[in-house]
Amino acid sequence: MTSVAVLVLLATGCRNDTAPAWGYPELGTTLGSLSRFLDEGCAGVTPERCSEEFDRLDALLERAFAQVLDHRLVDAAYADARTEVDRTRELRRAAAVRARALRDPYHPPLYRALAAERLACRTLLAALEHVRAVPPPGEGTRPV
Repeated sequence: MTSVAVLVLLATGCRNDTAPAWGYPELGTTLGSLSRFLDEGCAGVTPERCSEEFDRLDALLERAFAQVLDHRLVDAAYADARTEVDRTRELRRAAAVRARALRDPYHPPLYRALAAERLACRTLLAALEHVRAVPPPGEGTRPV
């Protein structure tokens, strides 16, 4: 009997995803990809190459934005975080242009700009996880 209960728990609720029942699974997949990129996207490459990798991050951010709009999940924290990502992206691109002009793939301002953009992306990821955890309008707010 105990082994059946353990199997049921494993099959139904022991996932690494803490999303509630409404969960927005497609947004969860996108956020997982974004998180993996932030964790391992620039491991062992030059800052110049990392900057190029961050340019490819736009596709994930746009997909997350479309999914947030589809579910009407935009809030002020998400908007602020997205604005900060856009601002840091412009700084990083300017630093990358300067690094290329100097032919210095290890240009210190590029390091700082990459760190700032990574931090802004982490803040955006946290904001997206927060809006994903909020119940849809009317869900969970009805009287019992």
